[in-house]
Amino acid sequence: MESNPICPACQQPNTYTDTVSWFCTDCGHEWNENDLLTDADERQVRDANGTVLNDGDTVTLIKDLKVRGTSSVLKVGTKIKNIRIVDGDHDIDCKTELGPMMLKSEFLKKA
Repeated sequence: MESNPICPACQQPNTYTDTVSWFCTDCGHEWNENDLLTDADERQVRDANGTVLNDGDTVTLIKDLKVRGTSSVLKVGTKIKNIRIVDGDHDIDCKTELGPMMLKSEFLKKA
């Protein structure tokens, strides 16, 4: 008997299939098994519009971001050059006018 795959989002084993897609009962994540077979080692990071981001890309902020621990704000429209993709919740490592920072890709768009 073949066991169900673990969820790629939350790593829990409580999954089920519905014809072509797999679903996680714990976090609600949905995925296609063929998507996981393409290249599981390379993680794709997408911007707010769904465009795939790569190391070295230039991006633009889509909303004002308050910088923790300071009274500074990164303004909407700020261009950030030469980003690096990293693992974690904040998946973009970059240098801004306020110094080095880690940002979430959901607040960026590819320039």
